[in-house]
Amino acid sequence: MPGMVLFGRRWAIASDDLVFPGVFELFVRVLCGSLDSISDATCVSGRWIGILTLYLMHRGKLDCPGGVLLSSYLIVLIILLAVIICTVSAIVCVSMKGTICNPGPRKSMSKLLYVRLALFLPEMVWASLGAAWIEDGVQCDRTVGNGIIATVAVSWIIIASTVVTIVIVFDPLGGKMAPYPPAGPHHLDSRESSQLLNGLKTAATSVWETRIKFLCCCVGKDDRTRVAFSSTAELFSTYFSDTDLVPSDIAAGLALLHQQQDSIRNNQEPDEVVSHSPGPSQEADLDAELENCHHYMQFAAAAYGWPLYIYRNPFTGLCRIGGDCFRSRTTDYDLVGGDQLNCHFGSILQTTGLQYRDFIHVSFHDKVYELPFLVALDHRKESVVVAVRGTMSLQDILTDLSAESEPVDLECEVQDCWAHKGISQAARYVYRRLINDGILSQAFSIAPEYRLVIVGHSLGAGAAALLTIMLRSPYPQVRCYAFSPPRGLLSKSLYEYSKTFIVSLVLGKDVIPRLSVTNLEDLKRRILRVIAHCNKPKYKILLRACWYELFGGHPEDLPTELDGGDLTQPLLGERSLLAHGSPAYSFSSDSPLESPTKYPPLYPPGRIIHLEEVGTSGRFSCYPAARYSVKWSHESEFSKILIGPKMLTDHMPDILMRALDSVVSDRAACVSCPTQGGSSVEVA
Repeated sequence: MPGMVLFGRRWAIASDDLVFPGVFELFVRVLCGSLDSISDATCVSGRWIGILTLYLMHRGKLDCPGGVLLSSYLIVLIILLAVIICTVSAIVCVSMKGTICNPGPRKSMSKLLYVRLALFLPEMVWASLGAAWIEDGVQCDRTVGNGIIATVAVSWIIIASTVVTIVIVFDPLGGKMAPYPPAGPHHLDSRESSQLLNGLKTAATSVWETRIKFLCCCVGKDDRTRVAFSSTAELFSTYFSDTDLVPSDIAAGLALLHQQQDSIRNNQEPDEVVSHSPGPSQEADLDAELENCHHYMQFAAAAYGWPLYIYRNPFTGLCRIGGDCFRSRTTDYDLVGGDQLNCHFGSILQTTGLQYRDFIHVSFHDKVYELPFLVALDHRKESVVVAVRGTMSLQDILTDLSAESEPVDLECEVQDCWAHKGISQAARYVYRRLINDGILSQAFSIAPEYRLVIVGHSLGAGAAALLTIMLRSPYPQVRCYAFSPPRGLLSKSLYEYSKTFIVSLVLGKDVIPRLSVTNLEDLKRRILRVIAHCNKPKYKILLRACWYELFGGHPEDLPTELDGGDLTQPLLGERSLLAHGSPAYSFSSDSPLESPTKYPPLYPPGRIIHLEEVGTSGRFSCYPAARYSVKWSHESEFSKILIGPKMLTDHMPDILMRALDSVVSDRAACVSCPTQGGSSVEVA
């Protein structure tokens, strides 16, 4: 639901977000915190219960110096804690009412919060008095003193936690957004409304830029970095400017969407069995490209250097490359940029199995729009391999998030050449290094009969694909293998052009090959719709989601669309989640959202091989015996973001390498086995 308005400003917290914090506070105040034994046979658990029991059992022993004052202190403390507990209980009960889109039953929440915040003042005063009393020394029964110490400590912990929470949920734009209803300032004329919305967007961009600069304070302050800050801030402000969702709403929406997608998949009819097997040429092509992917993935992984190697070999990796870390061989090869260069190079040798002399250039120079890469001679495949590193630093993240499109100047007849700005800049940097610095010329002077192959994973896959397109004119035989490339990379015409020389590999539900601004807008719309359809309170949604993710079970029976009616307009509940009506915002369920001009629809590179896990594996198994179906896929199969626990793990290079090892070895072992029906081949 929209963020709560307190003290005349909006906060990044909703009135149904207080169930779990309230229950935790009640647990701490009532049922938690065991005190020292009050007598030889009695031990009272619970802070308020303990203080009450402490007073009732020891009031006859408070005849020590200051005992009357201590007795009064305990009485007031018991009453104050009782009032606080009652107020927090009321907050929890009210927060449980209604749904995300129906905050009506929670309209009294703001008054209860004002009361609860007001109670912090006497609690702080009483905690301070208790601290001062303890400082002066305890002269009465020691059990009473321990009870006071525990009470004061818990009070200050809760007060400090509340202050931290207030800082976290503070919305810098809250003062600007609070005066207007969620659906927008309709009482203003169009000119005033446009000025207001432009002002809000400008302020939001400034806030996001400040946040990004704070998080990336160690990146640098050159011109490219400042451009990346601005691009990233504009992306975030554009994406979040037209909705009034708090973080817990997004979490609940993702949980519901995951269950909805699982329900749809479970209810789908099995694919119709194709009566004929794939043609021999198609199968041979798939086998050949899979083998090439398996081989060249080693180079894409090697470009990450020693961190990925140690991660993949936690027990033996350091021993294998330790000698190289302290060995100087810089005269044997061209190694530049960054720290621990010899450690990087040692891991590259171990991953690729090549020799020192096989490397032409290795660069770990890393800045915004400038990616590390390596150039090596692969004698097994008779190729000059250029491997571009994927995301591994804050600079790389800024390159990823510079997501607006820019025209690409190519020496080809393809029209409408647009690409992801950050990745295009990174590819052009590598292009300049390869051509202007004579790196490729040096490589082909050693092996003139070899062909050029460019590889990369994630961000490196996108840069490798664009670099391949740029090098297509001087090197017509160039090939590219892009592992888990981003979807939002190429315009439609470039995507079609790249199919003849680029092969992409995607594993399972990997989110990156499905990630683009267009798909994120589509995801946002689907989150709004699934929230609007759900008639359960948020705390039940989140509890059910935790159980479902941990232990599985049947997904919730959630409607996927309205039963008839006009679907082109938002539901009433969806309208309540819009910060201000955006005329470009579409609610059609069947077509993707129209992106702003700066963010047109972009597509992944080349032909796509999809490794998809067949069946389900245990949720707690670290290395499940996965079975995969392998097939050529169309880009439209990656036009929706799939929610699930493997949407991130399927992107990890070590998981992808393990899947490739399994698929290639199983296909090699089953050469004589008849293929499964359809164009996909299922392997164990």
